[in-house]
Amino acid sequence: MSIVTTDSIAALRGVDFAYPRPGAKPRSVLRGLDLALAAGDLVALLGANGSGKTTLLRLLSGALAPDAGTVEVSGRSVRSWSRDALARRVAVLPQQLDLPDGFRVAELVEMGRAPHARRLFGSTADDERAIARALADADALDLAERYPHELSGGERQRVLVAMALAQEPELLLLDEPTLHLDLGHQVSLLASIRRLRAQRGLTVVAVLHDLNLAAAFAPRVVVLHEGRVAADGPPAKVLTVDLVSRTFGVGVEPVRTAAGIDYLAITLPTGR
Repeated sequence: MSIVTTDSIAALRGVDFAYPRPGAKPRSVLRGLDLALAAGDLVALLGANGSGKTTLLRLLSGALAPDAGTVEVSGRSVRSWSRDALARRVAVLPQQLDLPDGFRVAELVEMGRAPHARRLFGSTADDERAIARALADADALDLAERYPHELSGGERQRVLVAMALAQEPELLLLDEPTLHLDLGHQVSLLASIRRLRAQRGLTVVAVLHDLNLAAAFAPRVVVLHEGRVAADGPPAKVLTVDLVSRTFGVGVEPVRTAAGIDYLAITLPTGR
């Protein structure tokens, strides 16, 4: 269980959440969950499908409200922030986001400045600086004049990161950012996220499915199981054979390469 302190940049305290189902009992997802995020944290959020990872991100972003407990950002309840004020602090890169065609990438990134808007039309000098910095930091400057239909999967993810950075958030939430990317693009994207976290002083939470990639990416791993935090800490201490077997329902064994790199290998059941 995470220790929730008053200086946490974000915190969930005793949070319950269930999705309503017409004519049926609500589907409980989170149960008494506690989690604290300190400024500068880089967290890989892991768990089996349906364990509540996306729900947790949506609660932190204010898209959902808890059934019980509290969700806080910068020491205040998420409910007490206006939509724009919260968006200036928390940016989300969702699993799926259709980029509207007909807009150049630079114009799409400009849309990320909406929470900072000071005028109805046109951008300010601050906006222009933030957009240019976001494109540069996301390695997307060369994409500025392109249109969404011209982008590859990896390029599209770089644009989404730039749009999130344009908000100039304190907390960046990434829901399966490596989805549909090949291994090379996965590694490149996560390396960029880690670099940006250091450059911008961001707190980052990324939902990932590849345990070894998560261990290489983040110094802190949080595993959800049955609606609660099952483990929280450094990858080497969290991603044990027992925990992975129990929470994901698969057999694994630790392997050390000749170069001294540790990883978990999946043990496939033998067929008959």
